[in-house]
Amino acid sequence: MAEKNKIKSLALNLKKNPADSFSKFALALELLKTNEVSKARILFESVRKQDPGYLGVYYHLGKLYEGMGLYREAFQSYSDGIVLAEKQDNRRTISELKEALEILKIEMNNE
Repeated sequence: MAEKNKIKSLALNLKKNPADSFSKFALALELLKTNEVSKARILFESVRKQDPGYLGVYYHLGKLYEGMGLYREAFQSYSDGIVLAEKQDNRRTISELKEALEILKIEMNNE
């Protein structure tokens, strides 16, 4: 029940301010908790397109793609995120994205 309230609240915030990347990102994460993957994907992709400097979206969008079997898209999301994280000198995110990319490469080789 709490998740539904969070979703409603975030959706309302987003309706008031459609360009709010944080609300889109947070709403996408909440939608994933209720297995609304296609809606989450739309929001993550919207954040990435409208706010390409929003670093957190690259990992989560990559994981979503990976879960859908869209390995090329996941690879691109992780790779783009690494480039951005390097520009932002965000070492923690660089490490997380590189690890996700290495795991993805193993999965792709096993396909």
